[in-house]
Amino acid sequence: MSKNRKKGVALILLAVSQLILALDYTIVFVAVPSIGADLGFSANHLQWVISAYSLVFGGFLLIGGRLSDLLGRRRIFMIAIALFGVGSLLGGLANSQIMMITARGLQGLGGALLSPSTLSLIMSNFGEGAERNRAMGIWASMGGVGLSLGLLLGGGLTSFLGWEFTFFVNVPICLISLILAPLVLLENKTTSGPKRYDALGTISVTVGMILIVYYLIQSPVEGWLHIETLPFGLVGGILLILFVIIEKRTKEPLIPFRLFRNRNLIGAAIIAALFSASFGTLYYFLSLYTQEILHYSAIQSGLSFLPLTISAFIGGRLINKVLLNAGLAGTVAIGMVLGGIGFLVLTQLSEKGSALGIIPGTVIIGFGQALVFTTTFIAGSTGINSKEQGVASAIVSTGQQIGSAVGLAAIIAIISYNFKSNLQLEKMNPGELNSAIHMSFIAASVITFLGVFITYSTLSRKMQ
Repeated sequence: MSKNRKKGVALILLAVSQLILALDYTIVFVAVPSIGADLGFSANHLQWVISAYSLVFGGFLLIGGRLSDLLGRRRIFMIAIALFGVGSLLGGLANSQIMMITARGLQGLGGALLSPSTLSLIMSNFGEGAERNRAMGIWASMGGVGLSLGLLLGGGLTSFLGWEFTFFVNVPICLISLILAPLVLLENKTTSGPKRYDALGTISVTVGMILIVYYLIQSPVEGWLHIETLPFGLVGGILLILFVIIEKRTKEPLIPFRLFRNRNLIGAAIIAALFSASFGTLYYFLSLYTQEILHYSAIQSGLSFLPLTISAFIGGRLINKVLLNAGLAGTVAIGMVLGGIGFLVLTQLSEKGSALGIIPGTVIIGFGQALVFTTTFIAGSTGINSKEQGVASAIVSTGQQIGSAVGLAAIIAIISYNFKSNLQLEKMNPGELNSAIHMSFIAASVITFLGVFITYSTLSRKMQ
């Protein structure tokens, strides 16, 4: 295989890996009711089909990034793909609630190792400059496309083949990736000699992150100050403070604190959180609109996201041109503004509307989503030593995970406050639910415009 062809296959492999991570975030959304009915989940426990993945993914991201830097990105990539594939297979075969939640946890662990290793592999497989920027643009745009494609694919698979295939679809992809990885991916050059691990730091940050993510997931259900949730948040916070103390004293820190002097990295992590808190909540609330108000089937609901998928794909193809002309900060700002406008357009949706009414807003959001998602990861890798790309990527991804949990919880809290009720959204009448969804879009729009301010406060104006 020629060098150029090998690089082409490597890019496809890494892009598809990023695609399945994004797909897995949304692909089960429309399948959840069918999973709940077949496996006997109660209303309170059904959320763990989604939350088990988020909990493990968010908790293990930082150690995943560090392991990819220490043990080799290709090696961790292959371990991650194997875990993700096994989790997907178990999910499709699940015949009990425990088996399903375990499968989702395995997928989350695989994702936590896979996410930072894929970006690091781009850094070690593609030369600095135009070649690497093109590769990063394609890789990151697959994440943006995958978020919207997940609902479309999930609806089709659930309707025609069954919810099991929202898991099975990952298995052949993982098998092919395992075969191709050692053939086309170059391993990064890790430092020779003994590799030291910050065991105390690893334990404190991993357990702390798991407890914090659990608190953020469960508090909107039980209450922010409830005895069944608050202790998890407090202990998690204490462990993260302990982690900072440990990191300042150890010779081989899990996260070198000098990374936090990089304004692009810190900005990228904050923007990733704001992106997930706004763009990321769209899929939940728009799925409620199509299924609970318009009474669409799973496949109809999935198809309603097709314009968003197409616009996100086109936006991803334009990313390099926009970056060249607008720079890092300008590209993210344009994407955030487009998202904000798109959310405001969606506030015109009516309880007697149709899928046609969704198209203008989602098309605008799709373009914005591609610009923000892609550029955020490019910004997060700017000025970072190649030996620390894994942990830098994990920091940005952690911001994304935290933002997703906080954003959804905050928006639901705003809705509950305005309606003076903790009633589940699914149990509202169509008129109230439509008003609640409008509130969510207004809140998301406000978050995107906050993102513009953060963008110009932190990110470089030009590509470096």
